[in-house]
Amino acid sequence: MRVIGTAGHVDHGKSTLIAALTGIHPDRLKEEQERQMTIDLGFAWLTLPEGEDIGIVDVPGHRDFIENMLSGIGGIDAALLVIAADEGVMPQTREHLAILDLLQIPAGIVVLTKIDLIDDPAWLDLVEADVRQVLAGTILQEAPVCRVSSRTQDGFPDLLRTLSLLLQDQPARPDLGRPRLPVDRVFSIAGFGTVVTGTLSDGHLSVGDEVEILPSGQKGRIRGLQTHKKKEDSAVPGSRTAVNMSGVDVDEVRRGEVVIHPGEYRSSRRLDVRFRLLPGASNPLRHDTEVKLFVGAAETVANVRLLGTEALQPGAEGWLQLELRNPVVAVRGDRYILRRPSPGETLGGGAIVDPYPRRRHKRFDQAVIAGLEATARGTPKEVLLQASLGLGPTTRQELVERSRLDSTTAETTIQEVLSAGQLISLDDLLVAASQWSALRENVTTLLSAYHHNNPLRRGIPREELKSRLKVQPRLFNALLSKMAAEKIVNENKTLVALPEHVIAFTPQQQAAIRGLLAKFAAAPYGPPSIKECQAEVGEEVFAALVDLDELVSVSTEIVFRKADYEVMVDKIRSVLLADGQITLAKVRDLLNTSRKYVQALLEHLDTTGLTVRDGDSRKLREHGSPNR
Repeated sequence: MRVIGTAGHVDHGKSTLIAALTGIHPDRLKEEQERQMTIDLGFAWLTLPEGEDIGIVDVPGHRDFIENMLSGIGGIDAALLVIAADEGVMPQTREHLAILDLLQIPAGIVVLTKIDLIDDPAWLDLVEADVRQVLAGTILQEAPVCRVSSRTQDGFPDLLRTLSLLLQDQPARPDLGRPRLPVDRVFSIAGFGTVVTGTLSDGHLSVGDEVEILPSGQKGRIRGLQTHKKKEDSAVPGSRTAVNMSGVDVDEVRRGEVVIHPGEYRSSRRLDVRFRLLPGASNPLRHDTEVKLFVGAAETVANVRLLGTEALQPGAEGWLQLELRNPVVAVRGDRYILRRPSPGETLGGGAIVDPYPRRRHKRFDQAVIAGLEATARGTPKEVLLQASLGLGPTTRQELVERSRLDSTTAETTIQEVLSAGQLISLDDLLVAASQWSALRENVTTLLSAYHHNNPLRRGIPREELKSRLKVQPRLFNALLSKMAAEKIVNENKTLVALPEHVIAFTPQQQAAIRGLLAKFAAAPYGPPSIKECQAEVGEEVFAALVDLDELVSVSTEIVFRKADYEVMVDKIRSVLLADGQITLAKVRDLLNTSRKYVQALLEHLDTTGLTVRDGDSRKLREHGSPNR
């Protein structure tokens, strides 16, 4: 499940674009619709051409509402930076781009909207060239540009295709087994009670789970879950999720709080962070400056304790300790933004290095700076797991090289995380436990869908499953081998299935099968053709009978009952053992059948390895036995 977000200057067509793409207008507030301006976060969703559902967060562009924008943009997998072709890059375009860069949003597309207002194609080229200059040096400097009109929908196929390719290259959200849902909306529904929404990260939430809301400490239980207005039993990492809770009043939850499993996180009033002051900041950042902190969906006032220097100049990086007016829930590595309260200005941002510092640091203690730098690098275990998440399934050697740990430390740490179940061995590949879970779930989901759509097939062909999974053969084989060893799937050289799947015929199909098998019994060595069988019971039922070994196809036209086939093979083998050879005419007389059945059977036995042709005769192949 992926979530994308919009960004861009006011009135550049973000909400109109989303409405045209999805059929859902994200402006839900009456004031927004009257003013035709997004004030708060809006939400929509769509299905991409290849079938993936994605959520969309529409954020305000107007400077007055940019802090609402920050509440929604942090949990996205990719951004659509919307720029109107008739106006080009504007102030909020630059500010939103800076925020995307500070938050290190992993991917993005620049969407040039309102191209229907431009008659001169050269103008669009000039706007795009200007955009490229603005993107230079940011995380979106290589972002593709799509030109669209929300009014005529010109360019929409290209935009959707580009978005699909972009998301395919992005790894799935890791499942760390510790779910947290930063709350960006709170409301109540008559008859259901309190509902909160957000983008789920770090784990699953399921109906019936006991949950805690931090920092307030309220506790409740999940009554229901929805993703894109569809009921779900479980919500997965990266999904836009609505949680209906019992035991919690709507007035007891605020935007910025976090829904978790009890005891898995704690809140903090102090953070150690790495900070980058934007080059365009109006002033240096000085010690004890009051700022607004935005992390996840939370917002609070904070005081800056500048470490190691008296002031940070625009464009520079440094270490800060933030003292918060209100507690927040954060983890190491979370991205954050700082803004000046008045006059409003985005100052910069970075990553949280320590969400639970034990004390206020001495500002000019070099040991403190050295400790923060070591913490930023992480423990060997953290470094190794991060390298694994970045590489995906990989060899031990590649993992050691990416981690940049010395070989002894790396090997010791690999054994530690393997023993803890945080790293999984797939033959000669290693994969993070969260990615193994995602791969395993993807396989079972595909198999469940295949069994539902093909109830009379024993399983999906291996090559078809590999194609749908879009993984390399080496990983595919290792994945299936482990899943088979753990009895998650049944697999052989040709088919893969879930263990619980069985072929079950309806009473009507069973009656048709009995009628067909009666015709086989009446003429065991001159049975109905494949075409006649399919006409009698249907192609799917016929294929199921072959899959179940009730019938044996020996050519594209000829099929026998399994029992009759085995009798014929035994008779032919007996003659070959006694006489050393057998002719087609002799088999025809032996079985009292016609030439077409005998020829198809003998060619089949040549193919399976029982016999070998020698002129007009067949001989028993050495150590020959049918190999179906």
